[in-house]
Amino acid sequence: MAITAVMAALLLPAAAQGPAQTPAETKTEAGKPAADPLASVPLENNPCEVPGYILFGESKLEHVKKAVQEHKKLTVLVLGSGSSLMPGPDGAGKAYPGRLEEVLRKRFPQVDIQVVALAKSRQLASDMAQSLEKALLDRKPDLVIWQTGTVDAMRGVDPESFRASLDDGIDHVVDAGADVILMNMQYSPRTETLISLSNYADIMRVVARDRDVPLFDRREIMRHWNDNGNFDLNLATKDLATAYKVHDCLGRALASLVVEAADLDGIKARPTQ
Repeated sequence: MAITAVMAALLLPAAAQGPAQTPAETKTEAGKPAADPLASVPLENNPCEVPGYILFGESKLEHVKKAVQEHKKLTVLVLGSGSSLMPGPDGAGKAYPGRLEEVLRKRFPQVDIQVVALAKSRQLASDMAQSLEKALLDRKPDLVIWQTGTVDAMRGVDPESFRASLDDGIDHVVDAGADVILMNMQYSPRTETLISLSNYADIMRVVARDRDVPLFDRREIMRHWNDNGNFDLNLATKDLATAYKVHDCLGRALASLVVEAADLDGIKARPTQ
């Protein structure tokens, strides 16, 4: 199947939902936080619920911890492909980077938190690794969330080359004095029949383990939601409302990972209203 046809079948790509965002650089808007519709929802009824064994690991985010505790400022750079974007004028706020920023700002209102997304459709890991050096210099982030893997799998990039690109990118982030979270591909039942993703997902897991960096296992998280009936991920390719909800849950899960890996639970948060 041609690459463009496979792209159209992927879950939640911005290009399939509306006009491409170019240049694909967004910064979420700082405004009054909206009421949290899940604040009073019991955990067992919460569609965003993720088992701890899928979400959390042993790797830590020491630079994030220092930035929040000592400087009261946190800059996060999300580097990704089309699945990190949402269409429309409100897309930046509804995509998972924007949701991540809002959740963290609510959790730590005394900290200046900014999440910047640099995303472009059809980027290979090697493309992103090459762009990292300039992005790190320009943005000076404390944390880089690197979403990759799908395009490499679609194009059949040599697995060893894929792994080398991941290592190169992580080297750039470490040299810049920042933390990194690797995020793998998204899950949809249909995509799993079209693209062989498992080898690339395994490589990302091994690299995260060997480099002692957290892995946000988006693929297994979304598989869990689909298998447990939280979301019908066959529907999400046609239903923008479902796509928004999935991105909201991804942002929440990412925030939980950041808080846990940076050991931020001890920081005083705004009291629950």
